[in-house]
Amino acid sequence: MKTTKTAERFESLLRKHNQYSPETYNFIDESLDYTIKNIAEKEKSRNKYVTGQQLSEGARLYAIEQFGCLARTVLNDWGIHTTNDIGEIVFNLTEHDLMGKQKTDTKEDFNSLYDFKEVFDLVPLFIY
Repeated sequence: MKTTKTAERFESLLRKHNQYSPETYNFIDESLDYTIKNIAEKEKSRNKYVTGQQLSEGARLYAIEQFGCLARTVLNDWGIHTTNDIGEIVFNLTEHDLMGKQKTDTKEDFNSLYDFKEVFDLVPLFIY
């Protein structure tokens, strides 16, 4: 029955915060998993908590891994233009109990951590 409650919370989230698509929220959820496996564990974190900075970096790396030089285009199409958007999405998820947070976490933890044009404007690498 937990799945049904999760689905209901997700539907409620989409009704209230419809500026982002289901794919956008799914991407941030997958970015959290990526961050835990590839950043937090490498930094020897003792728990599965990640900071806003770590999650933003994980989302950047995951987007590049998934979409290559189209990462910025895909993220922009989903309404993610800045790390502030990542913070907004995270807090929408936490508001509906679909992602956890610490009491000290704030949306400001995600403010202007990097410039999307700088980090996502990649030159394709062709290997022959």
